[in-house]
Amino acid sequence: METSATSSLEISSQFYNYAADLMVNQEKSASETKNALISQGLTPENAVFVVENIEGQIEEAKNDKARKDMIYGALWFAGGTILTLSNIGFIFWGAILFGGIQFFRGLINLNS
Repeated sequence: METSATSSLEISSQFYNYAADLMVNQEKSASETKNALISQGLTPENAVFVVENIEGQIEEAKNDKARKDMIYGALWFAGGTILTLSNIGFIFWGAILFGGIQFFRGLINLNS
């Protein structure tokens, strides 16, 4: 009984890995990936389930990266502004500009 459960886990893991490789590394669309999974022997319902799960994981990873860009951008911008306003004789325009660009890039990626 344990071997059949283990083999079904390995099979589903193999399908997930194959689908993730198609969607992420080979940049295949969801329908292309679904058709490839069906041709590998997965039922259409299970293929749709796998593709939807991977799409959700990809979207979550993109949103996490966008949020990190916003946080680090805000920190660079604030740090550059604070150091410039502290009147130590330097203008930290590079940190301010870099932080602003990184923040807005993250904001745009989060909303798209």
